[in-house]
Amino acid sequence: VRLVQSGGGLAQPGGSLKLSCVASGFSLVSHPIAWFRQAPGKQREGLSCSNGGTTYYRDSVKGRFAISRDNSKNTEYLQMNNLKSEDTGIYYCATDLEMSCDADFTEGYFGAWGQGTQVTVSS
Repeated sequence: VRLVQSGGGLAQPGGSLKLSCVASGFSLVSHPIAWFRQAPGKQREGLSCSNGGTTYYRDSVKGRFAISRDNSKNTEYLQMNNLKSEDTGIYYCATDLEMSCDADFTEGYFGAWGQGTQVTVSS
């Protein structure tokens, strides 16, 4: 099981970025992907969790962030719009072959993580 992330970088407030999470060793069709963020000096925060059908979003990103999947590429994307300075942090995707998403998802649900990618929102 492996997750490889790409995307991220620098964006201005109000701008957009798109992150990718490419899965190998398992099929996204049958397993969840969650996105987390760790801001400087803060604990890792869950942002979204998708089983491929239902997606749970945290209030901090609801209406601004959206996930999508390309099953042919075994890839999930996190589209981030209307970025704010507080969105700055290291972003991670995560999965687990034994768990599924629910509204209370936490990092403890997931045993496999991407390498993380930096997102900086600044003018």
